[in-house]
Amino acid sequence: MHQISTSILDKNKKLKLLLSLLFSFLWATSIQAQNISAVEKMAAKGYAKRFSDTVACLKIQQQALQLAIKNKSKEDEIISYAYMAMTQRRLLHLKDFLHYADTAYFLAQKIKNVRAKAHAAAAMGSLKSYIDDKPQALNYLLDSYKLFSKIKAHDQCAKIASDISYLFSPASPTKVEKYAREALNHAEKSGDPESQMYARLAFGSFLTDNIETEGIKDWESTLNFFQETVSLAEKNEAKIVSKSNIGIAYINLADLYTKGPQPINEKAFLQNLEKATVIAKKYNVKIIYRSAIGLKGFYYTQKGDYIKAELLFIDGIKYQKSLPYTDNYLLATFYDCLKDVSVKRKDFEAYYGYDTLFTKYNQLKYKESTQSMLQNADARYESSKKMERIKQLELENELEQQNKLLGYGIAGVLLIGLVFMFRSYHYRQRYYQNREDFLQQEQANSELKMQLMEKETIENLSARLSLERRLLRSQMDPHFIFNALGNIQSMILQKDTVPAVSYLNKFAKLTRQVLEQSRKETISLEEEINTLKNYIELQQLRLNNGFDYVIECADEVEKDILIPPLLIQPFIENAVEHGLKPQDNHIKGLIEIYFEIDENGSNLICTIKDNGIGLAASRKLKINDAHESLSTTITDERLAKMKKENPNAGFKVLERDNVTDGQGCIVILNIPTL
Repeated sequence: MHQISTSILDKNKKLKLLLSLLFSFLWATSIQAQNISAVEKMAAKGYAKRFSDTVACLKIQQQALQLAIKNKSKEDEIISYAYMAMTQRRLLHLKDFLHYADTAYFLAQKIKNVRAKAHAAAAMGSLKSYIDDKPQALNYLLDSYKLFSKIKAHDQCAKIASDISYLFSPASPTKVEKYAREALNHAEKSGDPESQMYARLAFGSFLTDNIETEGIKDWESTLNFFQETVSLAEKNEAKIVSKSNIGIAYINLADLYTKGPQPINEKAFLQNLEKATVIAKKYNVKIIYRSAIGLKGFYYTQKGDYIKAELLFIDGIKYQKSLPYTDNYLLATFYDCLKDVSVKRKDFEAYYGYDTLFTKYNQLKYKESTQSMLQNADARYESSKKMERIKQLELENELEQQNKLLGYGIAGVLLIGLVFMFRSYHYRQRYYQNREDFLQQEQANSELKMQLMEKETIENLSARLSLERRLLRSQMDPHFIFNALGNIQSMILQKDTVPAVSYLNKFAKLTRQVLEQSRKETISLEEEINTLKNYIELQQLRLNNGFDYVIECADEVEKDILIPPLLIQPFIENAVEHGLKPQDNHIKGLIEIYFEIDENGSNLICTIKDNGIGLAASRKLKINDAHESLSTTITDERLAKMKKENPNAGFKVLERDNVTDGQGCIVILNIPTL
């Protein structure tokens, strides 16, 4: 009995030992599957040198790619292409960026390796983000994030979740917070200072946006978070590859002091800017140096120390011009700041010089922006064309596999009996012919689709640019410009300096507002009201304060709602020119503007009233005038396009009832909120 029990115990021990060995083997296999290969380590090492030594970075990555090809490892080849694509983004080489990202993603469709697929999707997401295709960028990055999460690559998850958080801003604050917090969680698990900086900067961005929308109640906790981030950066400076992130941490902390209780902690503010400047000079991070100068100059401008502010902006311009490339956007911004300083110093001669240079670089900035938009449109088209080609190749491969299987089946049937040979041969030829016709038709359809996509892209872009130019021309009526400049000249000749400067400031501000807003898809209601006020006040000065105006919003109207820009101003212009201007001098003009939300809550109703001569009298004055209002025509075209998505969009012009409502005209404008 004792011997039997002993043998049973021995068998149980052996069974447990075998199970433990089996689990150990499975665990070791899973860990090995997640290990980073030597080729990926080499590619990542080269990528880490993208800031310090570009030549060495490209050389190491090429060596990694050649080693992957030599080893016939598709996984390593895909990862190498993905890293090379990200390096080309750093170098701003869009063509090479597109080539490497597409190659990585195309090759990744043929394998099942999760890590390689994740790297390829991350490269494609970065490409789509670079060419302003945000929806596609989110799709690819979310796919990459899921794949990296599956293999618990916490360092990569932290960086990608940070990028996703930025892409969701400002449209979805909830998702911004969600992915920023997930980035922090992954970064903590990775223990990698580089990933931790990525995640903390993303979450800090969310906290800063929250302060701007919700107020400064969480300012102190946000300040503590940024101070911890700076402390982490200082502690791990040598381990953080992206040195620009260290400078950004200092810049963000300095900027946060300006958003807190007043007066701000000037010592801490300037100290952090100085640390950012030290990092910029130490690691040659030009953008951090320029940001520090701009923020410090803006602070001194607000403080009233205009001399220091002007010297800082001039220093920033000199530094930018000393670089081998020209940043027209930054130069325009610096000259715009110098214009404001000149006005506050009442140095109008300097203002004229700065304004001339601002206009020059602003025009160059606009041209660069247009060119970049065209390049991005071409890149999006090329990328979509390649994706269509990938799908077509996948279909051809699938059909090829089916044809092989069919061939094997026919061969088997032939071996069974020669009786069915002729019939089988007939159907086989017929099947191939149908497949060939099908493939030819599919290819023809794909080519036609690509041609239509190219034509549609070019036509849409051309129409948009044309409408933008016409809209800009309609908002800046030459008669209005000449009259405004004439009034300014008259005031200067009469030595009315203060009114002339006020008039000039308002005119410059209106011009800048129109130029900026004409290129935007949407603006807030508050921005639209500010532009209207500026325009109406200029008209008041032009007409010797011959009329008053009132702008009121209903209680339910929120001024941060988004509407299409520059829709209302043409109707104000018509009210002034055709309603109030012909009015008798002894009658004081009045323009009333009211905003309210419609019953469905989806449209903004703008009602414009004037006490001018009215529609009938105005038409009599224009009988011999064949001129058609360009601004009204363009506004009608814009609203007509909006009707595709919102049938209620439009406007109507009515005569006021002389008995109950008084003389004049009413315009009711139905604006879709976006």
